[in-house]
Amino acid sequence: MSEQVLNSKLINANPTIYTPSKTSHRVLTEQDEKEDIEDLIDAQEVFDLIRSVTDPEHPLTLEELNVTQLEHVTVNDKFNTVSIEFTPTIPHCSMATLIGLCIRVRLLRSLPERFKVDIMVRKGTHQSEQAVNKQLNDKERVAAALENTHLLEVVNQCLSTAGFRGEPIVRH
Repeated sequence: MSEQVLNSKLINANPTIYTPSKTSHRVLTEQDEKEDIEDLIDAQEVFDLIRSVTDPEHPLTLEELNVTQLEHVTVNDKFNTVSIEFTPTIPHCSMATLIGLCIRVRLLRSLPERFKVDIMVRKGTHQSEQAVNKQLNDKERVAAALENTHLLEVVNQCLSTAGFRGEPIVRH
């Protein structure tokens, strides 16, 4: 896929690869399985949705590249808000907006519509962080980007492995 996106020139040819956390996977209890109990959405659930999204440049997950981390996901179920901060692998990453778009689309497709989602580059981690953040949180720009069939194809490719990589949900 990197050839499709970058015409065979990699922006970050040798990224650092991190081992996904084995302890940050949700452990479902018997209580979680009960249908009559309100199931609140929390940071762990949102992180589990985005951790296995594939990077547009490498066949690695955002978690393996340390782009997403559980501690940078904030959820307030009562006020219907989700905030995600992500860290591009390099400060001049031209894929930052595309990565953020992939995260946004994954959450748009997975979370209830009541949630307002904010996606941001972590402060001080990208040379164009304000411009990227503005693009990622502008509904009209996001909608226009998703009308581009090539861009949507790349996003769908990045999301095609979401939920299939890493450790499965542990049931007890």
